[in-house]
Amino acid sequence: MNASFLIRRIGYGLVLMLGVVVLNFLLIRLAPGDPAVVIAGEMGGATEEMLESIREEYGLNKPLITQLGIYVGNVMTGDLGESFFFNQPVATLIAQRILPTILLVVTAQVLSIIIGVFLGVIAARKPNGVMSAFVSVFATIGYAVPVFWTGIMLIILFASVLPIFPVEGMQSVKLRDAGIFVQALDVLHHLALPAFTLAIIYLAQYARLSRASMLEVLGSDYIRTAKAKGASQRSILFKHALRNAALPILTVAGLQFGNLISGALLVETVFNWPGMGRLAFDSILRRDYPTIMGVLFFASAMVVIANILTDMSYRLADPRLRGKS
Repeated sequence: MNASFLIRRIGYGLVLMLGVVVLNFLLIRLAPGDPAVVIAGEMGGATEEMLESIREEYGLNKPLITQLGIYVGNVMTGDLGESFFFNQPVATLIAQRILPTILLVVTAQVLSIIIGVFLGVIAARKPNGVMSAFVSVFATIGYAVPVFWTGIMLIILFASVLPIFPVEGMQSVKLRDAGIFVQALDVLHHLALPAFTLAIIYLAQYARLSRASMLEVLGSDYIRTAKAKGASQRSILFKHALRNAALPILTVAGLQFGNLISGALLVETVFNWPGMGRLAFDSILRRDYPTIMGVLFFASAMVVIANILTDMSYRLADPRLRGKS
């Protein structure tokens, strides 16, 4: 791995994060509405004197460019501000919510890639077979069905018809004092439905993409050479073909990570999953600007990190790129 490549990618990521911070601040502050009114409403009244006092306390009465400069300077020192509604540091709120979101998003990503690629490889063995037709139909349905609808249908199914999985929260209250192993199993039990709901649309995409990539690779000369040498079908599929077919899948996986995070907002709301998506939803309703910007900042950071890891994985998977800077 070329160190200069990694350093340059990290530099690009930091510049991108600065642009994200500035853009998020301007878009949110230029949106209609006054957070001082919302804060005063939570206190039970909204006199003009109270509004002016709130604006002065939170710095909302300063010029926009001054507020932007102060916010960017604070972010660079690790200070994301104080939540208007929760009366806690935004960094503390996000620290309490980020691990459940990472668990949900990473689990959904892993499930969608593993199952989707497996289905695509099996379908590519017989392009005109039943499995190939199933993958095509499944991919079409997966694209068409909204993620929140899937979540609601799963809640109805597993809450009323087949009460197998819990349909809300991350842990059972009665097991919070249990051992670590029991608690871990309980979290996985609660994670099953949200992760599957978030993964299904991307699972369908990876299945179709891997099928198309495998069909293209299986027609290559080196595959015909491997067959002529007597290599087994398993070896041809998983050792020779899949490695080259995986390159476009890695690219799409990195690009789709941002969509997974945005989809997590809906899934966490439907299943009452205690992650950043739920925090963002509550903050938007209350015009809690610092919390919204903090959530967007961390979500953007996760996307940037995922893309850097994707670039590194791509170079590891393709020997032709390893020596390039």
